[in-house]
Amino acid sequence: MILKPLSFTTLAVLFSLIFIGGYVNASGVGLTCPDWPLCPQGLAPGADFIIEYIHRSVAATTGMLVIATTVFAVKSKEGPTGMKITSLIAAGAVIGQIVLGAMVIFERLHAVLVTAHLGLGLVLFSMVLVTFLYAYRIPSRKAIRAVQD
Repeated sequence: MILKPLSFTTLAVLFSLIFIGGYVNASGVGLTCPDWPLCPQGLAPGADFIIEYIHRSVAATTGMLVIATTVFAVKSKEGPTGMKITSLIAAGAVIGQIVLGAMVIFERLHAVLVTAHLGLGLVLFSMVLVTFLYAYRIPSRKAIRAVQD
């Protein structure tokens, strides 16, 4: 079952993204890359943009992982309804994070938007964590066969 390792990977990458985002905020490099979604030099940014570029790259990877986890969770026949709901909330939150992240750049780090971005990030993390916990409660096929025998 791919859902277990996928949900773990999603959670781990998201946890890393939160640390990177905190570093971007605390170090004041949030506007070193003033364009969105790419930096001025495109896919190969200069050294001036590297920290913000890493943040955006990990964020894009996280977004794809959250969406993939949602797809597998919703398609899971063994998965409980709660897992499907939390994964759908996570998918909505990741889309909201993308929009808020862009707004934060366009509005030049407006404090309310930065705070909302952090708050929605915590909702996203919580939903991915609960999805992960649900996924690991689904018995494996091997365990099901052992009980049936």
